[in-house]
Amino acid sequence: MENLNVKIFSMLYFMRENIVSSSLQQFLIHGIRKMTIQQIIHPLGLSTKTVYKHFANKEALLEECLILHYSGMFLKMKDLEMNYSSPLLLLFQLHIKGIELDFKVNPVFYYDLNHYYPDLQDNVMRSGAQEAQHFMVNIIEKGKNQHYIRSEISTTVILETLGLLYRSLTRTNTFDKFNVSVFELAENTLGVYLRGICTEKGLIEINNHKNLTTFNENKT
Repeated sequence: MENLNVKIFSMLYFMRENIVSSSLQQFLIHGIRKMTIQQIIHPLGLSTKTVYKHFANKEALLEECLILHYSGMFLKMKDLEMNYSSPLLLLFQLHIKGIELDFKVNPVFYYDLNHYYPDLQDNVMRSGAQEAQHFMVNIIEKGKNQHYIRSEISTTVILETLGLLYRSLTRTNTFDKFNVSVFELAENTLGVYLRGICTEKGLIEINNHKNLTTFNENKT
């Protein structure tokens, strides 16, 4: 009997995981707001009744999808760290990759998420905020220790400012009146700020790696 219960639990667990994984891919491709539960789970060939046994509603399913999504993104951030010995180049690349995801790779998904589900997104991100913040703080502190980033500027202030600038691009219509691409806006907000926190050594590093430190929509 105990083995049977374990088997049933395992089946339900893997069913739930499969639903979340597949649904996340559907959200990333088609966006969130206009997708129904039936459309989301169509590739799995499941009934909506089966999905509702695991999730109370679409938002509950989306929450689990976001947990999976941001966990995967954090692992990618860690992988990106392995590619750059310079913390300054890594800091640029993290923000450039983020803008590319928001506006080039999965634009409908992120538009829906930022404009229609911001509280849900914040709640999920908050659950992993401590680890992510520690990761970012380490990058900035390494940048200071290696004399790329100005030591007199508070690390907390740098993080807060970068977050505010990023959210102004992804969650508000503040810059719509300028009628320019988001990459140009990012270059003139995030890019300008990142350059502003640099030492002379940091600016030389940026100049020597323009391909890695420019928000460019046409980069491959």
